[in-house]
Order: sequence, then structure tokens, then C-alpha cells
Amino acid sequence: METRSGISPLQDASERELAELQQFLVYLGSALTAAGEAVNEIEDHLRRIAIAYGAPEARITVLPTFVVLSLGPTRPATLEPTKQLRGVLRLDQTAALFELLRRAERSEVAPAEGTAQISEIVTMAPRFGPVVTILGHVVLTVGICLVLRPTWSDLGLAALFGALVGAMKLIGARWVSVQMIMPVSAAFIVASITFLLADQGWADADVRAMIAPLVTFLPGAALTMAVVEISAANMVAGASRLVTGSLQLALLAFGIVGAEQLVGLPSVVDDPESLLGEWAPWLGVLVVGVGTFVYYSAPRRSFPWLLVVLYAAWIGQYLGSQAFGGYVGGFIGALVMTPVAYLVERVPSGPPALVSFLPAFWLLVPGALSLIGLTEFASDNAIEGIEDFLGAVGSILAIALGVLCGYPLYQSLARSYERLGRFHPA
Repeated sequence: METRSGISPLQDASERELAELQQFLVYLGSALTAAGEAVNEIEDHLRRIAIAYGAPEARITVLPTFVVLSLGPTRPATLEPTKQLRGVLRLDQTAALFELLRRAERSEVAPAEGTAQISEIVTMAPRFGPVVTILGHVVLTVGICLVLRPTWSDLGLAALFGALVGAMKLIGARWVSVQMIMPVSAAFIVASITFLLADQGWADADVRAMIAPLVTFLPGAALTMAVVEISAANMVAGASRLVTGSLQLALLAFGIVGAEQLVGLPSVVDDPESLLGEWAPWLGVLVVGVGTFVYYSAPRRSFPWLLVVLYAAWIGQYLGSQAFGGYVGGFIGALVMTPVAYLVERVPSGPPALVSFLPAFWLLVPGALSLIGLTEFASDNAIEGIEDFLGAVGSILAIALGVLCGYPLYQSLARSYERLGRFHPA
């Protein structure tokens, strides 16, 4: 008996074929973890693939740092560390990985071939060269700064800092030890330059100018995914991701506060005067889309769909905030964004939901709010810092709840379209 693709099911497989299938599944699970997918979703993907290849009793455990898998109760288990797959994947790598995933769920790829393709995906070069990649980081930084309602001087500083941090990340990517200290180093350098410029009277020391270039370090998506995993009863994965994200926020805040104490300024300045008009955040969403597309090497035809999801998140958050306040705004933004991202995935030219889903977290800004709160808490503005930090925690919970409610909403829409004969649900 064979599957429709000609691949033998488990009961007819040799030991070599079983080993190849097991290796394929653990490699795929590790790659999905590196892409930032929630562990409960990864386990569901791997179970569907195991069933497609004739292993319905496969035992699968996924954690943020490794995958443990056995093809059956009496079969040996194997473990694959995620760190061997070189960290977080770019958007083009994520898209290629999900294309392989869809083929595997239909058992259309041999396990050995799938393992080889995963190795190719995680080592593939970015679509743009170093100069264009740094320019993409500059554009992304300017876009985030626009979303934060900056002054004109903020935009100029943000662009310069975007180039500096982009170059630092590109150089530091070669050494794992440097990557570990990159957030605090970048925050310290950016904040020190900002405060020195302000001390000389050349520019305003504004929080927005410092936060924007550091946005790619902010673990907003990781913190929200942690809450999603905890809500799905994956307590170990969710708690470890939550601690890691919180530590990264603390390191960023430490870098800013260290620069503040070195230069001697009394506190971080957040000047509300001379802000740009109401048009700035709406333009900022477009600029964020352009910067994300270039810096993270998004798939070739994904740019319009990235904008669809980004604007869906922003409009949902904006309308919710106007009507009900910030917490409900974050909830509605995530509630709208989630089904839109999964519906976009159904379009033939649409990227996987994870590709368009993760950049939209930056517009919901839980990480930026947390960093501002921690910075004020660590300096002289303890009361304001506590208020901001608690507000950020509330925002993260609201966004996570929106994601949790948004996925069932998507499934309901998918079933409705199925009844209309338009497409098949996942």
C-alpha cells in the first residue's frame, strides 16, 4: 500500500526510511521554531505530516529551543536543538519553509529530500545585498518613528541611527557571542549619541528617536506568542519565551539608562511639542511595509499582502483606541489582523500567515511601550515607569487575547467560504 505520492506508509517502511522520516520531522519542527511559530501550532503541523506519512501515533514535543519526536509508543525518540538552525529566519526563508510544509502535509516530498531542502532554506542568502539591506533597516526605522508621532528632528536622527544599527546587526550576525550583547550595545550607543547631541544643543533627546532604530530588537511578537502559548496550556514554552523576552527588554532599557548616567542627563526626554500631523502614522505604516520587505527579504510577490495585513492591524487598533481606549484598541487590532493574515495565505500569491503576521506586531507596539516604561522605572521617573510598564503588560494581554479570538474567527470564515465552494479550510 502506498500514498498518492508513491511514498510508503509507516508499516511498510524500512528502518532507513523510518529514520529519514523522523529526521525530516524534527528538522522541520526546529525550523518552524526558528521562524517564530507558536509551539502548539508546530505540534499540530508535525502531527498532520506524521499522519500523512503513515505514523498516526507519533509522539511530538516542541519547546522554543528543541524538538523531541518519536514515530510511535515503542519507537526510539530523537531530539533536535533549534540553535543548530542558526536562529530566527528571514521572511523569504519562512515562506519557503511553509511551502515545503504544505507539500509535506500532502505527502508530496520524500523525507530525505525534505531534510535536504530544509538545510538549503536555513542557509540561503538574502535576496538583497548588504548596502540595500542596511537601507531597508533605515526605511523600517523611519516608518516606526512615523508611527510613534515624531518631530522632524526625530526623523533625521532615526534615519541615521537606523543605518548605524543596521550595519551593527549585519556585522554582528557573524558571531553568536556578539549577537547576545547586541541589544544592550546598540541601545547604549544610540542613547549616548542622542544625549550627547542634546547636550550640545544640536537635537532633541526624544524617546521616539531612540526607540525607532531599536525596534528590530523589541520582542513584542515573542512576548505576545508567550501569552498565546500559556493560554494554550504550553506553560513551559510560554514561560521560557516570556522570561527571554522580558530579559531582552531589560537589556535594552539598561543600555539606555547606562548611556543616560554616563552623559549625565537627568532623565529620558519625551517632548510632545512640534509633532507631525495626523498623517504621519498612516504614512508610517506604508514605510514600515517597504522597510520590512527589504530588510527581511520578504518573498517577491508579498509586498501588497504585507500592506494589507499591516493596514488591517493599524486601522483596527486606531478605531478601537478612538472608540474604547488603548487596551481595546490593541485587542481589536490583533482580532482584525489575525483572520486577515490567514485569509491572505489562502490567496495563490499570498505569503504564509506567519510572514505577514509578525511584522504587524510592531505596529501594535507592545515592545516599545514596555521599553519606555522600563527605562523610566530604572531612572528617576519610577512612578511613570511603573504606570507605563503595567500599561504595556495590559496591551500585550489584550493583543494576545485578540490573536486567540482572531484564529477561531478565521476558522469560522473558512468554513463559510467552504460552504460556498470557494476554497477548502486548513
